[in-house]
Amino acid sequence: MIRVILAAPADLAPELGATVLFRRNVDRVKANDFEEVRRIADAGKVDLVVLDSALPAAAELVEALRRDPLTRSTAIAVLGRSEFGFAHLDLLEAGANAILPLPPGGDWDDRLMRLIHVPVRKVTRFPVGLTIEGGLQSGVGFSGRVLNLSVHGILIECPQLLSVGEDLRFRFEMPADHGAVHGEGTVVRQTPPSRFGVELTHVEGDGRVRIKRYVESGPPD
Repeated sequence: MIRVILAAPADLAPELGATVLFRRNVDRVKANDFEEVRRIADAGKVDLVVLDSALPAAAELVEALRRDPLTRSTAIAVLGRSEFGFAHLDLLEAGANAILPLPPGGDWDDRLMRLIHVPVRKVTRFPVGLTIEGGLQSGVGFSGRVLNLSVHGILIECPQLLSVGEDLRFRFEMPADHGAVHGEGTVVRQTPPSRFGVELTHVEGDGRVRIKRYVESGPPD
């Protein structure tokens, strides 16, 4: 049985009833704040926390979940209610794993099952060097740094103005002999003036495997 906490100010069934979250093999438990989430987690393993971005103090809740030993390794999916879809950068920076823009799309179930079954990423707390070529057609190169790193995406900081939907080529070197990663990505969110979320649409070779090993090992002391 998959155990999911729905942290939201209202019933989510009308919006999410057709998703994998409402199948018979999913035990759904409603919560309104951190204390309720923690009590539920204390009673048994939780596979996923689905957090409605409309919940008051949502970023503070994510931070609290990441600090608490009971929930720090639990995957957190945020329901994005912004008209820009991927605008909730504060929640990603607080430790959420993914923003799922409403209404549910065709890729929702696949993304949710990955979050449930793949170990949670650990956030890099120091910059990873990054080299980017601008739009795939332009070939204009510039540098930046990786602030967050996961198997499916990176949060970057760079001086170049990027646009949501823009395709990029990237290269970054992971510390601790995890090697360089090359590939292509798409800008899916931005927070002016200089932070951008990039979905890794293609990673060369065994790059995703090495990213997974790196984020699961955690940053060096």
